[in-house]
Amino acid sequence: MTIYRLSDIAAKLDAQLVLKGDDLEVSGLSPIESAESQHITFLSNAKYQKFLDVTKAGAVLITQDLARLCPVSVIVVKDPYIAFAKVAAMFDDSPRASAGIHPTACIDASVKVPDSASIGPFVVVKKGVHLGERVVLGAHSVVSENCVLGEGSELKPHVTLYHHVRMGKNCLIHSGAVLGSDGFGNANENGRWIKVPQLGGVAIGDEVEIGANTTIDRGAVTDTKIGNNVRIDNQVQIAHNVIVGDGTAMAAQVGIAGSAEIGRHCLLAGKVGINGHIKITDQVIVLAMSGVSHDLTQKGIYSAAIPAQPVLQWNKTMARLNRLDVLMQKVKHIIKHLGLKEDKHG
Repeated sequence: MTIYRLSDIAAKLDAQLVLKGDDLEVSGLSPIESAESQHITFLSNAKYQKFLDVTKAGAVLITQDLARLCPVSVIVVKDPYIAFAKVAAMFDDSPRASAGIHPTACIDASVKVPDSASIGPFVVVKKGVHLGERVVLGAHSVVSENCVLGEGSELKPHVTLYHHVRMGKNCLIHSGAVLGSDGFGNANENGRWIKVPQLGGVAIGDEVEIGANTTIDRGAVTDTKIGNNVRIDNQVQIAHNVIVGDGTAMAAQVGIAGSAEIGRHCLLAGKVGINGHIKITDQVIVLAMSGVSHDLTQKGIYSAAIPAQPVLQWNKTMARLNRLDVLMQKVKHIIKHLGLKEDKHG
């Protein structure tokens, strides 16, 4: 069990510790409403402030303006959530892979495996693959021809990389992800579908994390590109020739159609759908279940979803929406009858 004194944690964060009692030893993190004296917690969301005066935590990661309201010891930080992330890393006891090659692994003779790499059971590594130092390939993962994995990158069990997938340093790909599968390229000749071969690859930057069962298609001619420090959640679909800028994050079940370009430091919430061949500029936030069908050229927050409503209210809303066209025709008739000038958007 990992144990730290509060003073050790404050020192690691280069933060101010205000003791209201002893310099306790803590063994982990816990939510503010259920934490005990052996835990450290944090307050970053105002909805949890109601638990502040009753918390039993050993200490709270908190901003200066709220520190005086806390009955227990505090570690004063600028951003409690970022501090929480750093403290969580201190207590992280996830299993670490040992260097070496499992005897069941199947590795092409052309591949040089660094001594620092870890190759798990039943891994397949094909011809022309380049593996960097400290690469980890989890059980049953497949790395196809001419792939590149930068130093410190890890494939969790059952990840599949098709040919010509290249990723940078310190990437993490979770189980079930498939990178470099064929894009949805089909041409219709007299009612018969003809497959369009996908000739590009996938290029992934440094420090990218890709969630479980996410799929990223290879490019049709040029590469699908994922920038540096991108975060992609579980069950996301990224189609061929998509470009995702540095620092962008997207939540579960986002779908991005072919040749869309997403800028830097964007946030796409759950189930957002992005149309193909459009561009989204930097620092755009798209709220959950929104559909984006045209270019977004200004940074900001966008939404096209209707929040959940009581069913009777929803039925009334839908009934009114279905009558909009009839109502618009009546409005146009009234405008014409009165001799008014119609609004160009009307």
